[in-house]
Amino acid sequence: MSASNTNIDCQTRRHRGPLVGIALSVATALVLFFGYLTFFAADGQDDTPNAPAATQSTVN
Repeated sequence: MSASNTNIDCQTRRHRGPLVGIALSVATALVLFFGYLTFFAADGQDDTPNAPAATQSTVN
């Protein structure tokens, strides 16, 4: 079924607000994602294995 009375100009005006909202939501998600990546990249943790710690045994 197709719409019997389609006015492209009217539909463009009606959908402008939701499309802008979707674009802002996607932009916000991308900013948060890249901020998340930057936060963990700048964390400073080194993934290389460390030398095992020396164990000391105490004799009582």
